Amino acid sequence: MSKIFGNAFFELMKIRAGRELGSDEVILTGKDLMFKTPFLVGETVAEALAARAVAANDLWELRTGRRQKISVDVSAAAATCLGGTDMTQKCNEKGQYEPVPTAPEFAHMVSVTQPWKAADDRWFLPHFNLPHLQERVLGVLKCENTPEGVAKAVSQWKAEDLDAAIAGVNATGGMVFTPEEWLKHPQGAYLASVPVVEITKIADSSPEPLPNGSEASEPLSGIRVLDLTRILAGPTAGIGMAEHGADVLMVTSPSLPQVPAFIRDTSHGKRSCFLDYKDADQAERLKELAKEADVFIEGYRPHCMEVHGFGPEDLAALRPGIVYISVNCFGSGGPYASRAGWDQVAQAVTGMCHTQGIAEDAGIPKLSPIFLCDFLTGFLGTFGAMVALARRAREGGSYRVQVSLCQSAMLIQRQGLIDQFEEAPGKLSPDEFEKYAVCDNNTVYGNLKTLGPVIRMSETSPKWSNTTPELGSSKPEWLPRTN
Repeated sequence: MSKIFGNAFFELMKIRAGRELGSDEVILTGKDLMFKTPFLVGETVAEALAARAVAANDLWELRTGRRQKISVDVSAAAATCLGGTDMTQKCNEKGQYEPVPTAPEFAHMVSVTQPWKAADDRWFLPHFNLPHLQERVLGVLKCENTPEGVAKAVSQWKAEDLDAAIAGVNATGGMVFTPEEWLKHPQGAYLASVPVVEITKIADSSPEPLPNGSEASEPLSGIRVLDLTRILAGPTAGIGMAEHGADVLMVTSPSLPQVPAFIRDTSHGKRSCFLDYKDADQAERLKELAKEADVFIEGYRPHCMEVHGFGPEDLAALRPGIVYISVNCFGSGGPYASRAGWDQVAQAVTGMCHTQGIAEDAGIPKLSPIFLCDFLTGFLGTFGAMVALARRAREGGSYRVQVSLCQSAMLIQRQGLIDQFEEAPGKLSPDEFEKYAVCDNNTVYGNLKTLGPVIRMSETSPKWSNTTPELGSSKPEWLPRTN
């Protein structure tokens, strides 16, 4: 490899457990100073994307006997962690592309979802995304939904008591720990004891060749993916599968709350249908789809899918050879395993907020300027899915892949820190953006120009084959398998 890789790439290659790579198979280019944060965002994300490309290369070799050359630019990789206005531009009436404004509702959510000082001088981050979860948090705090109201309410609680109260009503939030405190905490200690991507064989089945064989045009050609996720991490895992050629069918219900900008930015290359797994008839249709699926991605609260008959063992019995991807906040076990959470919660509990605040000399914990845990977790989910598909092809079996926001936060912190990041630009230059931009016209959101896939492979560079869909615009059925 032409560039010396950091620990993240080799950590993921250990999970892959394949044969050693050629010295020139993977190249990283560019530099890491993109965001005003001390964390090595660019290099870590670039290494995760490079590992994902290696997993795609393994599938390509199974199909064709050939391996491809891979390159990832560090700055472009970092920019994949941008969302909303910085990732997507919309064509105005003059034919000019301009950033899409941030929705006022989302800006308000960000303003209150911050670390606030508690009565015992600890810090606590309550999370206000999605109306039903917001109501639960406000029901505990008993305050107005304003930064001033939330700050005053949190200041009346001891942080540990507030943490227990928020968890007790199935709302989301987290205490701010230092990195050292988190690794001593039973949850942090548990996560440190397991791989950052957990791939577990959960049932036996016969080896299963990849669809379309050597005639396939992309590594995941013919692979069918059910994507039952929303809001960044899970959808990012799904879009990664689409970028390598899979038929990805998003499944949601019109009654589920969503963040429109995140739907827009994580649906490229997918199709979308409505099915409510809580409705008996629609659940039966989802099971019929699952019988013909290769990958099932879910990002619901832990154990929710098991209650409704769509847990990993359920689907392994229904469809031997399934690869089941679970995306959550706190990982596969430990005392917090049943809790739900978001990117900001993972940053708070794992020590990222503490480190960011110190690095900025702010005197208070602060969130990083990007949803780093979300995007990194999505990239790791795609990586894990493809590693499992390769194992299925060689050895047979059904597999569960588990990734989490806290594990991703811990991975980024294992890579070290950057000094003097104050002059970081915060986004790609216009020329760099244009190099990777993809125009997507006539979408339900208008004519868009979006930062596209940044991995480059010598034969099958990732791409988006479909326009950005409207939710529910496709029938709940699979496309014919084509090359």
